[in-house]
Amino acid sequence: MLLFDSLLLAVSTPLAIALFVVLPLVGLAIGGAAVWLILKKVSKTKSANKLDETTKRVEEMLKTAEAESKQLRKEAILEAKEQEIKRRNEFEQEMKEKRAEQQRTEARLNRQEDTLERKEAELNKKSESLDQQKENLSRKLEEVAKKQEQVSHQHELMVAELERVSQLTKEEAKKLLTEEILDETRHDCAIQVRNLEQQAKDECDLNAKNIISLAIQRCAADHASETTVSVVPLPNDDMKARIIGREGRNIRAIENATGIELIIDDTPEVVILSGFDPVRREVARLTLERLIQDGRIHPARIEETVEKVTKELDQQIKAAGENAMFEVGIFGLHPELIKLIGRLKFRTSYGQNVYRHSIEVAQLAGLMAQELGLDVNFAKRAGLLHDIGKAVDHEQEGTHIQLGADIAKKYKENAMIVNAIMAHHGDVEPKTIEAVLVAAADAISGARPGARRETGSNYVKRLEKLEEISSSFAGVEKSYAIQAGREVRVIVKPDQVDDAKALFLAKDIAKKIESELDYPGQIKVNVIREFRSVEYAK
Repeated sequence: MLLFDSLLLAVSTPLAIALFVVLPLVGLAIGGAAVWLILKKVSKTKSANKLDETTKRVEEMLKTAEAESKQLRKEAILEAKEQEIKRRNEFEQEMKEKRAEQQRTEARLNRQEDTLERKEAELNKKSESLDQQKENLSRKLEEVAKKQEQVSHQHELMVAELERVSQLTKEEAKKLLTEEILDETRHDCAIQVRNLEQQAKDECDLNAKNIISLAIQRCAADHASETTVSVVPLPNDDMKARIIGREGRNIRAIENATGIELIIDDTPEVVILSGFDPVRREVARLTLERLIQDGRIHPARIEETVEKVTKELDQQIKAAGENAMFEVGIFGLHPELIKLIGRLKFRTSYGQNVYRHSIEVAQLAGLMAQELGLDVNFAKRAGLLHDIGKAVDHEQEGTHIQLGADIAKKYKENAMIVNAIMAHHGDVEPKTIEAVLVAAADAISGARPGARRETGSNYVKRLEKLEEISSSFAGVEKSYAIQAGREVRVIVKPDQVDDAKALFLAKDIAKKIESELDYPGQIKVNVIREFRSVEYAK
């Protein structure tokens, strides 16, 4: 017991205390279990000899358990001492590190304190210097104020003397001087603007003409003049009666099946098909030609032929759309868009075939984009689809621009393609340079000679309106529309319009023409100022 008490006093860690308490309990538990087993066995065998042997074995086991318990107790005490020494060493090392860190912090604070004291001394010196400078500045300001009063007094005396000499008040002199300066400045600005514009034109016109001429030269397209009527030749006038049929049943069947009106008049050996839908008009033309060739003309045959021709024409429309796509060199269009492009083959605008026009615009836009280093495929795609709305404008309400934009959106075209379609007539602002090229290509294709047909009366009215707008400005003596309305020459009175005003007059006439007149392409406004001195020798 004395040894056990000394060990308990020597070991102060919780681990050692736990070992001293737990190990004897474990030994007693093991011994009790062994005793219980032995007693149980003794009770079963009821043999005295075996009981003695068992008792001896239990005593030996108890001795062994007690020896093992002592050994475990010693090992636990040693381990507890080692843990205590290890923790004491760690604590001492940690304290050393904290003391070293504290010393470093104190040294750093001392250095900062020295720096702050040094800066404070410098600030005090600067403050004293600033105070001195303020005093000097105040004295100088007082001197300047006195001199300013003297100058103001002298200025008032001078102004009064000038007013007396010039017999003009200050406001009158200022107004006169301002007007003269404005006139001179306006004149100089006009000359400068004219020079800059001329310089810009000299530099950019050549490049623009080269690009456009190259694009037009490389893109040649044939145009067919079509109207809203088609003419079907007949082998003889007797065929008219067969087309009309008994009580007009055949002609009614054709008109009901195709939706196209047949005009049979006194014109020999000709039947006229009238209708605004070019596809239906083509169906009616092909149907009538096949019926005339076959010779069997009756309502049932008419309906059968119309159905057959309609299917064949759908195949032709699809093939035409694919040919346009391959000719331009773009791929990946929606099948419905390809069909709509093919329908444009039977659509005309101002006598110009829209199918060929769309291909031409795509090629022109692609060529110009290539010359400028832009996206050629994007320009071609937008050019080919820019008039796609004209394929359905006979069936749906709305402008071909809005219909085309809706169709492009419906078939998942790029938003920039939709913008190019909507911007090619200036309805919205173009967001890409390719959209500007599409608008330019559309104007080139529609405005070049022979592309579109215009009635004589409209042509004359446009020229008269052009000359009327040009002559409505003050200082204009005469105006002439030339080059089929592509240019207007304005002759001004030289005594009323100088060179500077002629520049602004040309701009004003161009703006008025843009706002009041509808015309294809562009119109050149050429203002001519000419002064002639005439004298006769006698």
